[in-house]
Amino acid sequence: MSSNITINPGLDLEALRMLRTPRHDEQALLRRIEQHYSIHAGYLPISGGKDSAVVAHLARQVDPDIPMVFFDSGLEFPETYAYLAHLVEAWGINLHIERSRVPLLTVLASNGSWDHRAPLSPVRTDLHELLITEPAARAHEQFGAGELWGVRADEAAGRNTLYARALGDEVRRSCNGCCSTPRQRRQTHGGIIRRVDGTVAYGPVWNFSTDDIACYAARHAMPLNPVYAKLQCLGVPKQAQRLSHVLDGSKLEEGRATWLRLGWPQLFDELAEVLPRLREYV
Repeated sequence: MSSNITINPGLDLEALRMLRTPRHDEQALLRRIEQHYSIHAGYLPISGGKDSAVVAHLARQVDPDIPMVFFDSGLEFPETYAYLAHLVEAWGINLHIERSRVPLLTVLASNGSWDHRAPLSPVRTDLHELLITEPAARAHEQFGAGELWGVRADEAAGRNTLYARALGDEVRRSCNGCCSTPRQRRQTHGGIIRRVDGTVAYGPVWNFSTDDIACYAARHAMPLNPVYAKLQCLGVPKQAQRLSHVLDGSKLEEGRATWLRLGWPQLFDELAEVLPRLREYV
């Protein structure tokens, strides 16, 4: 006997996120971005991840031509390159590429720790210096001392501490009694990081939660990097669904190598030819 019953596929989480009232005043964020950029100029580092994409969406409402810089390690997911090309086409972002002085894969293959048959290199490369500090310095030299970044406090305890200390410093530096409540101080002075090299970063989403980011993206119908959807389909825990390089040596024991093998099997095999010990982690 036939049935005319239609099975409801369930709650549409994207629709729900679109309907949620924003926790953050987006117009206030735009005013702060405009103020920061007018004083410091600079650029926006865009990684292809959700957080920097939300900051890019906000920043373009202030200045559609703001420089955005992708730090290319040479070892990024293929989807990330395609996603950034899509943003150039769809949003018209002003994208610049800063490639790492030495490709990340070259560093990993040459240090000896990925192959039992190879001698360990006596020279250890500082990956943060190579992949972040150096390209950031070149971008600052070209565009100015300012920076709009997508670093959030709740991503790690160290980042939370960094923002908390910086908020206290900024209130002492700039408040002059203009704020009467902690909430006002966070909204007016939070998210500013003044570095010893003279650069000044402002993170518009510094106090956003992961759900805040998801709701903003849904509300504005933002395209997201397909890497996230693939990680979700692979069953990667929500807290681990974060964009990074294809491989850099971290989180391997926690499943990262297994997810790479399952989601990108051909890429995994090609990397394992150069980095044989990669197979030990799956």
